[in-house]
Amino acid sequence: MFSGIVERACEVAAVAAGGGALRLTLDLSPLREGAAAGPLLELGASLAVNGCCLTVSALDGDRAAFDVVAESLARTNLGALAAGSRVNVERSLRLGEPVDGHLVSGHVETTGVVGALDERAGETRLAVRCGEPFARLLLPKGSVAVDGVSLTLAALGRDGFEVALVPHTLQRTTLGERRPGDRVNLEPDLIGRWILAAVERQRPR
Repeated sequence: MFSGIVERACEVAAVAAGGGALRLTLDLSPLREGAAAGPLLELGASLAVNGCCLTVSALDGDRAAFDVVAESLARTNLGALAAGSRVNVERSLRLGEPVDGHLVSGHVETTGVVGALDERAGETRLAVRCGEPFARLLLPKGSVAVDGVSLTLAALGRDGFEVALVPHTLQRTTLGERRPGDRVNLEPDLIGRWILAAVERQRPR
């Protein structure tokens, strides 16, 4: 489980494809800033990479490798990564830690397409086309995870939404580097989705 508060943007060190899966190696050295000595992660630990929960399968110093299976490749933008790409990363929550964003499972629902990135006074508005099925899972002024970043909906339409990016988010994540046409990973708010599902079950059929 994650909070959508990205720790750092890290660089992809290597990508290797084989057997319908992908071996993704990340340089996690940016996480060293302010961290205690010792390993950043352990084998088998979870890491949210652009909002997708991945399991550490190999470690070499501050480099960690992850196996991305076909299902994850089909639902996320991880298959488009190459050496030198930057990704948002967040280590999993520990019980008792504050949740400054919202509860994020790391199970990406689908991808959306960036429509525009507009600078306004004090903020940057990111517009995402997500399709009507995903938009129905969102609530006005509710939360959404975009490439693993917890954001509040600034506007919600039939098949898309807008979020506001403050300078801290632009500095800490990769969202400010997105351009129209880029694909982003999307996960709806868990609690809002459960509520909507419960209401749907109570409706007469």
